[in-house]
Amino acid sequence: MIEPLDRIEIVTADITTLRVDAVVNAANESLLGGGGVDGAIHKAAGPELLEHCKTLGGCPTGLAKITPAFGLEKSGVQHIIHTVGPVWHGDEAQKLGYTLEDTLLASCYHRSLTLAIEHGCKSLAFPNISTGVYHFPKQRAARIAFGHVLGFLSKHGLPEKVVLCCFSDSDAQVIQEAIDTREDWMMNRKRMG
Repeated sequence: MIEPLDRIEIVTADITTLRVDAVVNAANESLLGGGGVDGAIHKAAGPELLEHCKTLGGCPTGLAKITPAFGLEKSGVQHIIHTVGPVWHGDEAQKLGYTLEDTLLASCYHRSLTLAIEHGCKSLAFPNISTGVYHFPKQRAARIAFGHVLGFLSKHGLPEKVVLCCFSDSDAQVIQEAIDTREDWMMNRKRMG
């Protein structure tokens, strides 16, 4: 079996161009489109996505809903998983995992991965949830994203590959630093026995 860390890939790309079974949309609670990743996914999927989302009754923060990929199907995407990340109101000085925003962001990753398994997705791409107009601190968000994806993959055979899709090289570097920090911590923990 492939090690969980080897199933995670970091890329800098337009998420709508990736060849994966499902893409995660960083949506708002209405699910009716918006800016950034949400707008790009709605544009690429076409007007059928908006019409379908109108029937879903929105989605609360921290949860996720799945739809067909519509216009993204031509590139091999089968599903769009819409998750609503939290708007950051927390205190960056608080310990990681101790804010409501941390818990809600972690739930976005968990719920999205769970839906991917339920629908047999072998590959899944996440954007950086909540780090744009929702102002979640990027380093904190990267640690939550990586930690929860790695933990989930440690317990499940699917998805076989998770792509952490970044808007810029600097965002990709933030995630790589979260991975490196975690690996250093694990190595030190093993040495101390």
